[in-house]
Amino acid sequence: MTETGIVPARIMLPETSDMTAWATVACDQFTSEKSYWEELEKKVKGKLTTLDLVLPEIYLGEGQEERIEKINNNIKSYINRGVFRELPEGFVLTVRSTPFVGRRIGLIGAVDLEKYEYAKKSSALVRSTEGTIESRIPPRLAIRKNVAMEFPHIMILFDDERREITEKLYADRGNLKKLYDFELNMGGGHVEGYFVPEIAAVTESFAELLDQKRLIAKYGRADRFAFAVGDGNHSLATAKAHWNEVKKTLSPDECKNHPARFALAEFVNIYDEGIYFEPIHRLVTGVDRSKFAEGLRKVRGNFVIEDGKEAARKEDGSDLPSSIIAADEYIKRYIADNGGNVDYIHGDENLRTLVKNDVNSVGIMFDKLDKSYLFKYVSEKGSLPRKTFSMGEGVEKRYYLEGRRIKNG
Repeated sequence: MTETGIVPARIMLPETSDMTAWATVACDQFTSEKSYWEELEKKVKGKLTTLDLVLPEIYLGEGQEERIEKINNNIKSYINRGVFRELPEGFVLTVRSTPFVGRRIGLIGAVDLEKYEYAKKSSALVRSTEGTIESRIPPRLAIRKNVAMEFPHIMILFDDERREITEKLYADRGNLKKLYDFELNMGGGHVEGYFVPEIAAVTESFAELLDQKRLIAKYGRADRFAFAVGDGNHSLATAKAHWNEVKKTLSPDECKNHPARFALAEFVNIYDEGIYFEPIHRLVTGVDRSKFAEGLRKVRGNFVIEDGKEAARKEDGSDLPSSIIAADEYIKRYIADNGGNVDYIHGDENLRTLVKNDVNSVGIMFDKLDKSYLFKYVSEKGSLPRKTFSMGEGVEKRYYLEGRRIKNG
């Protein structure tokens, strides 16, 4: 069997009658909207919830060590209380609807971290789509290295233009055991899950994507490129860093099937109708608005400047990756010289509202990436600049739901 990087997993689900309270949106969303997380805390207080088990990034640097210690204790408590049931080895088919799309099909399985690299230019089976910031790994690593379970928001894309893998499983879902079916909290839509026991059939379907003739036709060369990380790149990089430390303590035989070698993720066809790319904008705060915008107008690139006046678009023929690199370099220089902060914002109206409400801020708005461009670009040039695209709006991100043990015993 051809190795592709995806393997089945023994997935764990909670024994709870309130799955709506259990599932929590990805931790890297709503990082400028503390009210979102405060409202969610009120909704799920006193209930079983993955909010107890993850660290929303809005709280990074704000009592971070205490929160991490609490997360570790909560996971231990949930395990000791018998909250989880473990499924047989296999996959989970997910069917998600959101306020913006009627259906998105995914497959929950494990990615082999030995087949994944997050270097900018890589020949690994599983690759990053954006630049990885090493400084963002330690807070996540502080959680992962001490806990027995993982609850991921990672979404990994595959390039199946024939739509013959997850779409076929979806068509056959009536013959699969339904695991859950509920409304997601905070306007996240609806999700269903089905257990997929056919391990060999699924892995062989992914192996067919690596046919040499097909690869040459798609990428111009036999580039064995199976999966591209769409969301959760830094979480997957953290899992890789953790595994690199764990395997130093293991024998070669122990390394083969150690649970820390793998990370749970949702695999989604990039051609799925529920996958669409949205730009990630920049919000720079704590700056002299006029001074910052004046310097930004001299930067080469295509983007819209939001500075409280009529929006002004710069156009000079630069492609999207080059425009993002140039704008990010300017932001970095300005903040180093003058102070300020940068945040990454999803949604045009969200950015405009934030700029309108803060006279010491400037927004930089980018165009969206054509999703059919992604695999070919990464194959030829390596990962895109960080925060180039987002798969949909914030409420459409993967919710923490399934778990998996990452320690033996």
